[in-house]
Amino acid sequence: MSELYSAEQVAERLGLHVKTVRNYVREGRLKAVRIGKQYRITGEDLAALTGGSVPATPREDAHRTRHIEVSSVVAVDAISRQDADRVTTLVMAAVNGRREDDDPMRVQTVYDEERARLRIMLLGGAQTSAELLRLVSALLESR
Repeated sequence: MSELYSAEQVAERLGLHVKTVRNYVREGRLKAVRIGKQYRITGEDLAALTGGSVPATPREDAHRTRHIEVSSVVAVDAISRQDADRVTTLVMAAVNGRREDDDPMRVQTVYDEERARLRIMLLGGAQTSAELLRLVSALLESR
């Protein structure tokens, strides 16, 4: 017995919108069986449409690599504007001085004058984020 695919699964495998797959069925370009309110497409009919084997889903793609992204918020209280500017400048210089092959890194800082509070938001790879957190810690401990 052949495997049955939903219109959504076929769309994902072919990189199409599900409405396009449903239109193929309605136009007769893709054979399907209606079960209840949904279409089911056999593996053979899908292979006939693609002219070969059934394409793998993106999840089955062995070439994907795992990506880890970390988001961190560092809150520093009782810091002067001058020290906040110094920390911000050094962190931004560290981010801008990274190699091109490093993971992308985004940094945003906000200083609240009224509360004398600096917030540093980091978003990027785990290793780069850890290095920046160590830098921030070292900068703040030096004062």
